[in-house]
Formats: sequence, structure tokens, C-alpha cells
Amino acid sequence: MSNNIATRESEISLAELRGDCARMAPHWVAPTKSAPVPVEPSRIHGVTVPPASARLVDAMSDYGD
Repeated sequence: MSNNIATRESEISLAELRGDCARMAPHWVAPTKSAPVPVEPSRIHGVTVPPASARLVDAMSDYGD
């Protein structure tokens, strides 16, 4: 019986899969996005950055290259 299931799954075409997904999409509910809450710098503890990494980040441009 498991052989039958594996054979059927391999026969599903991309078009069938996309159709199945399109029919299911209205049933999926996406959670509403909430804005991240900023954390006060005084609450951040235990983060250490090695000097070499700090220099690397400091040397990077603000908007990328």
C-alpha cells in the first residue's frame, strides 16, 4: 500500500500542485505584523564584539557597495 502512495505522489504534476496550493491559499490566515519594540541600550547585556569584527563593521559603508 505504501508503494501505491509513493507512486501517486511522484505522478503529481507541478500544475496540480500549484492548483492545490491556490485552492488552499484562502484558508490560510497570515498573522498581522506588529512593529518591533525597540530595546533600551541599557537592557542589552553580555554582548561582546571582538576588536577585529568591530573594525570590519566600522569600515563598511552604510549602504553597501
